[in-house]
Amino acid sequence: MTAVAVQPAEAAEEETEGRSRKKLVIVVLVVLLALGGAGYWFFLKPPPGAPQPGTVTPLDQIQINLAEGHYLRLGIALQLTKSTKDVDGSQALDAAINLFSGLPVTEVDNRSSREKLQARLDKTLEQKYDGQVMDVYFTEFVTQ
Repeated sequence: MTAVAVQPAEAAEEETEGRSRKKLVIVVLVVLLALGGAGYWFFLKPPPGAPQPGTVTPLDQIQINLAEGHYLRLGIALQLTKSTKDVDGSQALDAAINLFSGLPVTEVDNRSSREKLQARLDKTLEQKYDGQVMDVYFTEFVTQ
């Protein structure tokens, strides 16, 4: 039987190379996990939640001319987002006047039509106020 003798220097060198490779693998795994977490945080994180409701700001009542000599007395209130403290209501009143002016009273009195008009006004105000207004409420709605 022939015995192969390993020199102590070669054995120590092989053992050091094995430890270095293990350390390198561990470091690479840690770096990859950190990069994966950072990528998730910056690119895949869920969008922020819906805005939270804040104060409700009532606006002055206005009278709007409808078709055939009728008019609408309209009061509205704006539901602001929590981060919004105050808004200028003139844009909302102007949008309401533009939306309702000249409409026949039968369309304004019809509940289904009124809900659609309110939804259109709400969408218009969300755009005009750049997300500061969440909703619009009719506080007074009288036709004659």
